[in-house]
Amino acid sequence: MRGFDFAPLYRATVGFDQIADLMDRVLTNEVSQPSYPPYNIEKLGDDAWRISIAVAGFSEDELNVEVRENSLIVTAKKTEEDADRTFLHRGIATRAFERRFHLADHVRVIGATHVDGMLNIDLRREVPEALKPRKIEITKGETIEAKAVENKTAEKKSGK
Repeated sequence: MRGFDFAPLYRATVGFDQIADLMDRVLTNEVSQPSYPPYNIEKLGDDAWRISIAVAGFSEDELNVEVRENSLIVTAKKTEEDADRTFLHRGIATRAFERRFHLADHVRVIGATHVDGMLNIDLRREVPEALKPRKIEITKGETIEAKAVENKTAEKKSGK
């Protein structure tokens, strides 16, 4: 596959660095994504998701869920309690793993549960009030700037 150079995009745009970084990360084929453990990403609502990871054979103490720099990192490491056991067939994979998910801005991890061999991580987008759309009231007559000038003029005349 041919590589792409996003340098011109960085020079021609302001504030879109994250999009270029995302495209660069997706198009980079140097690191292949592991297929273990399998997972699902489920949309629960407009601003809510659940990541379900199959972690059969791991206890809660052997799992670690961490959020760092807009990345959700799930790791697992099996303790060495199986050293004294002899398996004739070992089909349940309990090898250590690390799975990373890149989170969008304002997406927060609400919680994680471990039930029936599934690790469920709930996510929600919480946009700050300052970034939410707001309706601006339209008034008839003078502009707000004209009213401000008129108020200053009235204050000067009254001696305030």
